[in-house]
Amino acid sequence: MPRFPILETEKFELRQITQNDSLDIFQYFSLDEVTRFYDVESFTDIQQAEGMIQKWNERFENNQAIRWGITLKSEGRVIGTCGFHGWMKPHYKAAIGYELSPEYWHRGFMTEVIEKIVEYGFHHLELNRIEAFVEPKNVGSRRVLEKTGFREEGILKEHYFWRNSFVDNVVYALLKKDYKGNE
Repeated sequence: MPRFPILETEKFELRQITQNDSLDIFQYFSLDEVTRFYDVESFTDIQQAEGMIQKWNERFENNQAIRWGITLKSEGRVIGTCGFHGWMKPHYKAAIGYELSPEYWHRGFMTEVIEKIVEYGFHHLELNRIEAFVEPKNVGSRRVLEKTGFREEGILKEHYFWRNSFVDNVVYALLKKDYKGNE
């Protein structure tokens, strides 16, 4: 991937995240409601946002992952991110991850974004399988995945250790052959 791809939907421009976006990222990553199901502690310092942005961009430059900043066309500021990680090119699969500032929850925004990113994954990254790992109590995320065509495949018991306890994950996946954009 030589250049970072810019994607557009009806409401959003999905673009590369830069250090200029660190305040926006910090503001919502400092909220416990955002990090509750995320594998980072709530931010207490803007340098944490700067470090996260640097990691996302390094992973892109090393052809390991891609993370888009979600910007409303009407505003231009980053209100969330979405992208692929855990990319296993020999197996044509990656995991999708995302978050959104709470002021934009329950408005269908993430559904619109995920649909575009899934399309990009299947048509440009040549993925055959896109996975998502979600904590069972993260009902909002589970609904978004189901609305965008992902199917629940099962539960990975005590899949990882986080905040001093073992955490289960529900595995969702969407296969290219089942993707509605192939119709």
